[in-house]
Amino acid sequence: MFAGAGPVVRGVMILLALACLLTWTIFIAKSVELLRTRRALSLAARQMEQANSLEQAGEITCQKSVAHTLLMAAGAERMRSHDIPEDRDGIKERTVLHLERLEAAEGRRLMRGTGLLATIGATAPFIGLFGTVWGIMTAFTGIAASKATSLAVVAPGIAEALLATALGLVAAIPAVVIYNLLARQTAGCRAQVADLTALVMRLVSRDLSHMQALTARGQVVHLTPSRLAGE
Repeated sequence: MFAGAGPVVRGVMILLALACLLTWTIFIAKSVELLRTRRALSLAARQMEQANSLEQAGEITCQKSVAHTLLMAAGAERMRSHDIPEDRDGIKERTVLHLERLEAAEGRRLMRGTGLLATIGATAPFIGLFGTVWGIMTAFTGIAASKATSLAVVAPGIAEALLATALGLVAAIPAVVIYNLLARQTAGCRAQVADLTALVMRLVSRDLSHMQALTARGQVVHLTPSRLAGE
């Protein structure tokens, strides 16, 4: 049927076959990526649960992880605010704003590539329908040219046209299912990143309380980038 189809219908079939192949490629790639991300986030959460300060957390977390990026951001904000250590609420607020931006950026990175699945799921049925309509028009044009109305003349053209609709559904249904699956997995990863943000803020609050206690006892606390960022 593919070999006997017209050039337009054949092009539609090829396009839908490529869309189907792209869908499964994205599914495999994103599934592996999200699996690794979930494992890395779980490990970072366990490590940060054991830490007592930003410095200690920075030492035990992987430097290429999003957890280390959050710790670096919190440490950098504390370093910039070293001349106003009494403004604890202001430091926390600025740190939260910075961490929220990083959290949103990580969420966008996790969703990268899934938008194409939504596009395929929404457009593939209509692309297949276009191929069907075009194929049926071509079949009826052939009928008019041959002046024959028997089923043997009509059936091959209609079958080729309907094949385009079938390919559109084959491309669209997995794309929609996979998109929803990846969206749920991504939402889980984003929740884990939010948990890391909460852990960072807990460490920031603990460090600020320790600093306030040391200041009250007359001890001077020197803030350096290495101590704050955990490097």
